[in-house]
Amino acid sequence: MYKLYVYDHCPFCIKARMIFGLHDLPFDLIMLPNDDEATPKAMIGRKMLPILEYNGHYMGESMDIIAHIEQAGTPVLTGPTRPELTDWIQRTSGPLYRQFLPRAACAPFPEFSTTSGRAYFVRNKEKSTGLFSDILNEGPQALSGLNTLLSELAPLIQDTSAVNGTLSTDDIHLFAHLHSLSLIRGLVYPDEVEAYRKAMSAKAGIPLLDDLAV
Repeated sequence: MYKLYVYDHCPFCIKARMIFGLHDLPFDLIMLPNDDEATPKAMIGRKMLPILEYNGHYMGESMDIIAHIEQAGTPVLTGPTRPELTDWIQRTSGPLYRQFLPRAACAPFPEFSTTSGRAYFVRNKEKSTGLFSDILNEGPQALSGLNTLLSELAPLIQDTSAVNGTLSTDDIHLFAHLHSLSLIRGLVYPDEVEAYRKAMSAKAGIPLLDDLAV
């Protein structure tokens, strides 16, 4: 049985979880406390998740994990990729994670079940974003750029079951982004984006975070 060590908030962990859902492959999902440095370092030499454990071996890096699962069975990510989707994801990353990280710190994720785990996350992430409280107090106008980007995504979606018509690594990267976006209350999803994110959530077996949105 595969074991996958993850954080619930981590987009790279979402990518690794997706491939198991898309393959309908059973695995043990193990959540680590955010301030547990010893466990991942003992496995792969550094504090980084996701980590896949199989046959006594450990593997880090989400896309390496995905490639391993793809090679072990019948591949499902056989479709083409498109540079315009890569560009959209890159342009969205900065504003997304500035708004996402403070909200993740407020959410009831298992990795933050202890005060020390949550404090570890806040202390490390605020170094790059500034005070989370300042970001959360910015108001709805701070989301206008993300809403504009979501409107730009809509015409790029060719099919609700796969962004390019056939499943590809573009779906892995795009759904991980949309999963993070779902923690941000006040975003407006065009019909095409809404249908895609819900269809991919069901296909991958990973719930969106709408009910936890802040």
